[in-house]
Amino acid sequence: MSATESFRLVERFPGIDDYRRLRSAAGLSPKSAEAAVRGLANTLYGVSVIDGERVIGMGRIIGDGGCFFVVVDIAVQPEYQKRGLGRRIMDALDAWLRANAPVSSNVSLFADGDAKHLYAKYGFVEAGPVSVGMDYTVKP
Repeated sequence: MSATESFRLVERFPGIDDYRRLRSAAGLSPKSAEAAVRGLANTLYGVSVIDGERVIGMGRIIGDGGCFFVVVDIAVQPEYQKRGLGRRIMDALDAWLRANAPVSSNVSLFADGDAKHLYAKYGFVEAGPVSVGMDYTVKP
């Protein structure tokens, strides 16, 4: 049995507490409880990776369900990284997109660091110089 076979991938997104914990643990920007409650309610599709009863990984898709889809919140608890779990999460998200996103849909994501190499395996390419990713975070 390989290391990843002992972990379960389930087609549901974690709750608010696990979501916020995983984002912080994986080095993603923290989200307030209010932002998490509102945002998670708009998930089109999400998965969680479970070890026993503990959520150790996640990924989700948001968007308008027709023209635009965004892959977000790909995170794996640091002590479980480098075991192929990010690939399992992306396999599930990619399969859902291929089954549900209409022809001509745009699928995007922001890649942090070397994660761009994983995403390239799913057909993602850097959008520049024609398009550049831009964002800002709402501050108190």
